[in-house]
Amino acid sequence: MVMSPVFLAVLISLVSAVCYAMAAVVQERTAADTAGVRGALARGSWWWSVALNATGALLHVVALRYGPLTLVQPLGALSLVVAVPLGSLVARRRTSRTQWRGMALTLAGLTALLTVTASGHAPDDTLHTTEMLGVALAAVAAVAVLVRFAARHSALEGLAFAAASGVASGIGSTLAQKLVVGPTVSWSTALVAALTVGFAVVGLLLSQRAYRSGLGGPLALLTLLNPVTASSVGIALLGEGFQYGETGTLLALAGAVAAVHGVTLLSRPQAPATAPGPRWSDGHDRPRLPASRPTAEALTPAGVDILGAGRAM
Repeated sequence: MVMSPVFLAVLISLVSAVCYAMAAVVQERTAADTAGVRGALARGSWWWSVALNATGALLHVVALRYGPLTLVQPLGALSLVVAVPLGSLVARRRTSRTQWRGMALTLAGLTALLTVTASGHAPDDTLHTTEMLGVALAAVAAVAVLVRFAARHSALEGLAFAAASGVASGIGSTLAQKLVVGPTVSWSTALVAALTVGFAVVGLLLSQRAYRSGLGGPLALLTLLNPVTASSVGIALLGEGFQYGETGTLLALAGAVAAVHGVTLLSRPQAPATAPGPRWSDGHDRPRLPASRPTAEALTPAGVDILGAGRAM
């Protein structure tokens, strides 16, 4: 039995999403233990995340050989569905009901999107050199604006860096498709390869900065903007679209709304894990004592002077 190109693209994309999810969890844990990107570079765990990201990126590029951008990119959102419970497991926390609902909505939305984008045909068109340069310049400008915004608004720094990473990664995927669909040896191919690697590295470093603010929110925004950026290019410049006419478009919009709502639920922070209390030597829990002994004033009703009452007696 021969696999269809679309089925093969979906299968490879699923494995790629798992690699990205594992990398995100490692990056977030590394970011929590280091002061910045330079500190992360000195950690062996960070280089494991680089290897996982590289494997996910390689599989993603292979998937783009068999499926269109509008199909392959939304599957990247599954990395969030994997990363959230995996992050909870590593941090020894329980995944909340809200987060399970978010994963269910994300999967439902992706299913709707896949229904109308799985055309059954491998891509046969890529960006022309002029279009490629225009898209790359627009992406550089967008990333620069977002990084500048992050520098001026520290409260939104993590989300701004995540948005910049999502744009860079999405454009990197768009350019990578030119390398796998009808590649030819020319100066333009070399330029595409350099730009693809450049955007991938920038996206990785920006995501590391983003995860200093936690995993859920930055990963959710990055996961959304990555496929939105690439799919927008595919629809606007490569003529990719949805099946079933207006019905397909409405189904895609409904799926997008469900996925966005699911990602929003997944981005809500979890309560920190509760440290176990002290135990007696026999293994039973000790009762928790107040942090400090209450003073006489705290135990005395307001307006009652104990010392004065004693002197009066």
